[in-house]
Amino acid sequence: MRLSRYFLPVLKENPAEAQIVSHRLMLRAGMIKQQAAGIYSWLPLGFKVLKRIEQIVHEEQIRAGHIPLLMPTLQPADLWRESGRYDDYGQEMLRIKDRHDRDMLYGPTNEEMITDIFRAHVSSYKELPLTLYHIQWKFRDEVRPRFGVMRGREFYMKDGYSFDLTREDALHAYNRHMVSYLRTYERMGLTAIPMRAASGPIGGDNTHEFLVLAQTGESEVFYDAKVPDLKLGDREVDYDDRDAVAAICDEFTTLYARTDETHDEAVFNEIPEERRCVGRGIEVGQIFYFGTKYSEAMGATVSTPDGTRVPVEMGSHGIGVSRLLGALIEANHDDKGIIWPEGVTPFHCGIVNLKQGDAATDSACNALYKALTEKGLEPLYDDREERAGAKFATMDLIGLPWRITVGPRGLGNGVVELTSRRSGESEEMSLEAAVARVAEIYANH
Repeated sequence: MRLSRYFLPVLKENPAEAQIVSHRLMLRAGMIKQQAAGIYSWLPLGFKVLKRIEQIVHEEQIRAGHIPLLMPTLQPADLWRESGRYDDYGQEMLRIKDRHDRDMLYGPTNEEMITDIFRAHVSSYKELPLTLYHIQWKFRDEVRPRFGVMRGREFYMKDGYSFDLTREDALHAYNRHMVSYLRTYERMGLTAIPMRAASGPIGGDNTHEFLVLAQTGESEVFYDAKVPDLKLGDREVDYDDRDAVAAICDEFTTLYARTDETHDEAVFNEIPEERRCVGRGIEVGQIFYFGTKYSEAMGATVSTPDGTRVPVEMGSHGIGVSRLLGALIEANHDDKGIIWPEGVTPFHCGIVNLKQGDAATDSACNALYKALTEKGLEPLYDDREERAGAKFATMDLIGLPWRITVGPRGLGNGVVELTSRRSGESEEMSLEAAVARVAEIYANH
């Protein structure tokens, strides 16, 4: 993509309405535009990152054996009346009547609808275990939406639903989701800590939230200093091996890590004082095991090996895809702008032409663009008739991890400059070497 042809409406000044870093930088970098309170249009750059995040979520869900589908945004109210949640959910639910005066709602979550799908098509234990998920827009009518995409009314979410015959099977599904989430966040360059949490309107006794540490987080968190150092890394995970999956979950949940809702001061004080940490966190996902809460209420039963019928054991598991984008910025920025991790960057590399219109620099930039594209990478070529400072400021603001700068002086010596956005360090090398280096960096992403 050439920047002269791209839609990137960057702002020079900080928007007055933006209270936190991610909201401010998303507006300044031309990623979103507010259409109403808590409702945003996703402009090309923001949409591109959103789709990168979504793709990682899909890949890790499928790796764990989960099956994608797509449910509608509007749901009939009768399903929620069956579960008993229609009146209980409160004013956050956007209730609608269609032209035939039928009660509808804009879904804040999909436990009822997925249970309806399950009961219509699954009747035997032989069809279990089963986990279905989708990534879809949701709506919760927040009293005071704020912080941009971090607490909007409309949001993009992955919600998955597991169906199992026994409690033991369902707890394995719970553990499987925990491990798949840990891998998902790590691929995005995030440290998301699973913390014992409260279940809220979803219900159930077993639940963990995944929180990214950030000063602007809404939740107060208490944790052992050793927790953020835990990593899955490159280890292979067999999701069918119950003991191995459970061992990973134990590794990541044995040390103390809780939100303010479940914090136990006495247990916390048993940790050595130098390891007791108090901070703030941004919730980016949550997993629940709630047993037969919905299956009993809605008649979702399966036959067992002995011919009896039992309500299926269920769990639900969510990742805030649009919220993750804000969390990524909160965790990766400086005073110049965003610093995207390689796994989610909208473009893999920026190309800056210091003398647009000069035959040699134009030719070198075009050659770089072609070579990077042939390696399967997406560069963003700043070919605008702008001064060098403005081009560098734009690249710093939008946060591409790597920049290749091409100028007459460097070309005279046969080199271009490769710069890391995160460290700020630059290195001169040949055009071919710069392409090879960038390709090598992304080989693991």
